[in-house]
Amino acid sequence: MSKPCEPVMNQQSVHPASVLLDAQGMGQRLPVCDHYSGVEVRMRKSLQLQAQMQAEFGTCVFDVTLDCEDGAPVGQEAAHAQLVAGLACDAVKATPGARVAARVHAVDHPAFAQDMDIIAGQAGDSLSHIMLPKVESVDDVLIAEKALERLSNKRLPLHVLIESPAAVQRAFEIAAHPRVQSISFGLMDFVSAHGGAIPASAMSVAGQFAHPLVVRAKLEIAAACHAHGKVPSHCVVTEFKNPQALQAAAGKASRELGYTRMWSIHPDQIRPILAAFAPAAEEIAQAAHILASAVAVDWAPVSVDSVLHDRASYRYFWQLLTRAHQTGQVLPEAVQPWFETQPLA
Repeated sequence: MSKPCEPVMNQQSVHPASVLLDAQGMGQRLPVCDHYSGVEVRMRKSLQLQAQMQAEFGTCVFDVTLDCEDGAPVGQEAAHAQLVAGLACDAVKATPGARVAARVHAVDHPAFAQDMDIIAGQAGDSLSHIMLPKVESVDDVLIAEKALERLSNKRLPLHVLIESPAAVQRAFEIAAHPRVQSISFGLMDFVSAHGGAIPASAMSVAGQFAHPLVVRAKLEIAAACHAHGKVPSHCVVTEFKNPQALQAAAGKASRELGYTRMWSIHPDQIRPILAAFAPAAEEIAQAAHILASAVAVDWAPVSVDSVLHDRASYRYFWQLLTRAHQTGQVLPEAVQPWFETQPLA
């Protein structure tokens, strides 16, 4: 690199978010890790860990999704929903900037309406989003949207979980819905939905990147999300005691399949996911240098190290810096002011 980047002006007029507004491919900005927990003691520990890591990194580096679908004991769905609503409100009150979501039951489950009434009704202002499982078509999204509108939570985004071959076929239509912010892939249900045609090995950390039908489904979801400016979220790795395997899977999801977010189901998975989705230090330095050079010429084309850059490449490097910030990386001083007043979406 020819020289270190110069200090960046902090005026809103030169902020990349304003200069590159509505650029193709900018999409949503969300933490790269979405951590799930459904048992009370684990939900409380997850929220405590989120607060600790937010203090450590200076930003919220992972979402906590409180789980009603798998977490609620049968027959105690209402009590569990009340617990989730209370935990969400308390967490956001105690830690400004915390991101807490809730996974409700599927729209055809008897507890769905009750979940929405309690959780969205009581904690809608505290939640970052609602996760909707087992979405088969955009009709399911419309049902959830109507429930939110009835509860006056007009701005609360929906994240959806696609878990069947038919839902994968409709991924583009689902991603196009304006309420949908992110689509996740449900690996184990997807494999089971094939009636034995896909072997159990396709649910393993290695097999899920090898079986053609599974890889195709992941690519369809990622493509649908990027086509509509939404966030593709990669499925779980169940081998939670193998951090090396997890980080390798996260790296493949990020660098080969186009995913910008991933599920965690154990606290030990959070940091490996952050590390896998984080840009390398040299990439961060290069991005800061190029964008500082762009500011110096009022975002006109510029030559940096004998390579021509313009707004097309500026957008890429701004996305890279944003991802570095989301993963808690130390940014060059020159670009730090850009992130002082730029919260996640």
